[in-house]
Amino acid sequence: MLLISLFGAILPMLIYLYFLYKFDKNEPEPIKFVIYHFFYGATAAVILGILGSKTLSAPLEYIFSEETNSILKIILVAPFIEEISKASLLFKTINGKNVDNLTDGLVYGGAIGLGFGMTENFLYFFLYGATINVFLPLFLMRTIFSAVMHGLATATVGGLMSLAKYSSKAKKIATTTLGLLVAMFIHFVWNFSVSFSATLIIGILFMVLIFIVFILVYYFSIKFENKVIKKELTNEIPNNLLNNIINSSSASKNWFISPHKKQFVKKAILLAFRKHEVDISVKNRELYTNEIEQLRVEISELIKLNNNSK
Repeated sequence: MLLISLFGAILPMLIYLYFLYKFDKNEPEPIKFVIYHFFYGATAAVILGILGSKTLSAPLEYIFSEETNSILKIILVAPFIEEISKASLLFKTINGKNVDNLTDGLVYGGAIGLGFGMTENFLYFFLYGATINVFLPLFLMRTIFSAVMHGLATATVGGLMSLAKYSSKAKKIATTTLGLLVAMFIHFVWNFSVSFSATLIIGILFMVLIFIVFILVYYFSIKFENKVIKKELTNEIPNNLLNNIINSSSASKNWFISPHKKQFVKKAILLAFRKHEVDISVKNRELYTNEIEQLRVEISELIKLNNNSK
């Protein structure tokens, strides 16, 4: 069952990770950095979760019966420790230059959660999926719901932390705490519901609801990004080029010279987000001024190349 457990744990999570990566259509994150977060969730976060759970649950063994202690570990200790463990990398990531909007936080947080879910799934499949009759329902439940729960929970933390990136220290702490509490609540509800057969359907419906909320948040995040791009680039590049950047799905294939189209779009969107970051935080003015001017020069040169090719 080792190979089946590995295959069943890894492949679905890589597929989820691919679609999560594609979510950030305006400014895709560096794929190596997304994969790094995925593997952090699959390794370091799991180790921290195991160590933290053992430490926190040790005193419970002297207070409660073995059965009660087991339930408490699942519905209280695991959500608390695991969400903190998964979010640990985000405290560094959110303050980096790669994160400049809500979508970025969702992607990085989701990647960590999916990595965590992958390792957890492998352990469950290998330890408890001894026969195909046991493995299949376990595979479906954990792949469709449990692992997705980890991704959505940590994406929530990443999203809220990214929203508060340029806020005051007090607001950052409050927003991060809120994100962790929401993630723990999502984790708690799912773990509680699957611990009892009578409440399983509640957990399934709850996860469907959380997934719908995630899709809506993503949709409005992209809509907001498009508004930022339009606002910040209106006086930077010609309207016909700007409209094609925003409406990429319906844009003509030949609206920009092919060898330089991706480079132009990438630099234009980065310019928009850098200008937006300066708008919302004075501290970024000194940090991004040189980069903004360099981007303007490079974009101007690309536009000239495009015009000369016609």
